[in-house]
Amino acid sequence: MTSVLPPELSADVLVVALDDFRAALGGDAVLTDDAELQEFRDPYWFRGWDDYEAAAVVQPQSVEEIQAVVRIANERGVPLWVTSQGRNNGYGGSSPRVRGSVVVNLRRMNRVLDVDPKSAYAVVEPGVSFFDLYEAVRTSGHPLWISVPDLGWGSVIGNSLEYGVGYTPYGEHAATLCGLEVVLPNGELVRTGPGALENGRAWHVYRRSYGPSFEGLFFQSNFGIVTKAGVWLMPQPESFLGGWAYCRRDDDLPQFVDVLRTLLLDGSITGYPQILSPTAMASVFTDRSHWYDGEGALPDEVIERICAEMDVGRWTMRFAIHGDEAIVDHKFAKVKRAFEQIPDASVVGTKYRGDEVDAIENPAERVQAGVPNLEIAQMAKWYGGERGGHIGFSPAAPLTGEDAVRLRDLLRGTLAARGLDYSAALIPVTPRSYINVILVVFDTEDEAMTRIAFDACKELVAEAAKLGYGEYRAHLDFMDLCADQYAFGDHAQRRLAESIKDTLDPNGILMPGKQGIWPRALRTD
Repeated sequence: MTSVLPPELSADVLVVALDDFRAALGGDAVLTDDAELQEFRDPYWFRGWDDYEAAAVVQPQSVEEIQAVVRIANERGVPLWVTSQGRNNGYGGSSPRVRGSVVVNLRRMNRVLDVDPKSAYAVVEPGVSFFDLYEAVRTSGHPLWISVPDLGWGSVIGNSLEYGVGYTPYGEHAATLCGLEVVLPNGELVRTGPGALENGRAWHVYRRSYGPSFEGLFFQSNFGIVTKAGVWLMPQPESFLGGWAYCRRDDDLPQFVDVLRTLLLDGSITGYPQILSPTAMASVFTDRSHWYDGEGALPDEVIERICAEMDVGRWTMRFAIHGDEAIVDHKFAKVKRAFEQIPDASVVGTKYRGDEVDAIENPAERVQAGVPNLEIAQMAKWYGGERGGHIGFSPAAPLTGEDAVRLRDLLRGTLAARGLDYSAALIPVTPRSYINVILVVFDTEDEAMTRIAFDACKELVAEAAKLGYGEYRAHLDFMDLCADQYAFGDHAQRRLAESIKDTLDPNGILMPGKQGIWPRALRTD
């Protein structure tokens, strides 16, 4: 029996609820042993901290079992925290926002239900990883690509619902989900869009409904549990080019970004690019001790040595072009001309046939061709090796040189003041906007360093908001703080979310506190 209890719930009631879960799911689907629960804890939380511990983990394997879990939670007053694969690392992993919640982990619901070659989509359950979907599509023999993030072990649905990104032309993953099936907090099952028809044939190809469309309600929210979704796939292109652009001076960043924006707006670059700082580049292949053993943030002379020895820029961009070979050649020549107008900038690229991308050696180029891998996980080992961890701090901004410089200076300066290295990835999510992801990396067994990293992120939440930049996604430790920054109209947006929460989940059992959305009984204001 776990010693961790949810708020306002006695041990006796939790025991009864766990027995109910076992009766509904089977004993092997209810985990309470401390050793078993470790896998579902934030992997980057200092070991001695226990703010976000789960009371138990349940692993349903059907819609009916999810409905049973929700029904029991309502009857017993047990808060639930839902994960798909549970690999939202850098943002809290599987840990629940409310200590003592029961984690509903959906890994057992891992079927690819359909791959439709005519309309180029698949239908998946929430436990399907990018590796699973890639293998299913490849095994089907259809000339289709998936879009993947840098780490392929996560859930296709989970990543998409959190506005995750990939790097093919289909890289805005939230935009590729079409047609959801959702268990509401009261246990009712709904289908969005044409799925609301008894025989809706357009469910996974047309996302709007008759009247209001509700699909967006279930992205990054605590309004329901998505149990099934369609995901659009990309027809295999004739040719794919993995490209790299390098600018040699730190202050080239604004021109670099402005050139990129024009090339995205006119469609010359077709995939979603990524602009990386030298520390980010170095952390993919090495650890910090390879370069520097001193205190404080990396000195500029060490960063220059990284650039020289790795032959990378002060800013390095990976990008991709997809399409017919002649068009790819034309676009690459245009991209090369545009960036090489920046003094000392250079552009290189390697072209592949669309049907040979699974043999690409460079993992960064493989993900731009929809081939999942795990190589970039090395980045978290910058400090502490296997003990390493990171927090993702990720404000959204206009894709302009001016905004890139403002965020660079804020983020790098704040981290340096706390003795932390600046490891940045600027990821456009549309031709007009980007997410400025910084990996705040630390040694998870160094409590003081871990606390400094979390405190730095909290400071950045408020300081970035003063400049007009809000987090698009946040670690659960500062979800409330991020929500506080969205304050227009006396937090009208949050009050709207709370109104929906109170209607759909009057007992407040489903993911209380996610994205700062609290049920009525747990609100502090």
